[in-house]
Order: sequence, then C-alpha cells, then structure tokens
Amino acid sequence: QVQLVESRGGSVQAGGSLRLSCAASGYTASSRCMGWFRQAPGKEREGVAVISSWGTTVYADSVKGRFTISRDNAKNTLFLQMNSLQPEDTAMYYCAADAYRECRGTEPTDFGYWGQGTQVTVSS
Repeated sequence: QVQLVESRGGSVQAGGSLRLSCAASGYTASSRCMGWFRQAPGKEREGVAVISSWGTTVYADSVKGRFTISRDNAKNTLFLQMNSLQPEDTAMYYCAADAYRECRGTEPTDFGYWGQGTQVTVSS
C-alpha cells in the first residue's frame, strides 16, 4: 500500500523558483524508481524528470538545466527544484513511483503509483 503526497504548489512570477516535495509511505523509497510528471489543461500528461534508486536522472528537454530532481531515501521523500520558471511550466504536477529500483522509462505507463497532484502556476 503505497501512498504519495505532494507538497503544496504555488504561484510565482516568471523567472522565479519553487520547490516541490513528495512524501512516500507504505514502502521504502530507496527501492523504487521515482519521478515527476505534469499535465496542463487540454494536454497529455508528460514526464518531467525521473530518478533511479541509485540517483541516475533523466530530464525532459523542456526543463533540462532548470529543474533538478533529487531524493532523500532516509526520509522517503522526493524533491523537484524548479528554477527559471516560465508560463509554459504552468501545470498540475504529480509525483510517481514504480515497483522497481531501475526506471523502466519516462512515460506515465511506466509508473504504477501516483500522488494526487499539486498546482504550479507561473505568471508573466
């Protein structure tokens, strides 16, 4: 029984920063691939970044160099540091976890557990 709970999102001006966190319970986070996804109204859910149990990361081209995914396995917590935010980053952000230490991929279908999502809004 895995539960994932995202922290409160927020609203920021373009160029600003925001940090999201995801608290996991019901399993040991160190044993799971984890990731962040986002979905804007009228668009498909897309992968933002994923991280393996040992810290290997993959980023979407749209956020590379601006976002950083990290994890604190001792606290079963996943983080997403978002810098240089742009209006195009506005979306509902979701925390996700898989059943394996290795990440199977960066598509939503590669992840079996999901948080409820948190809203991030970037204004110009």
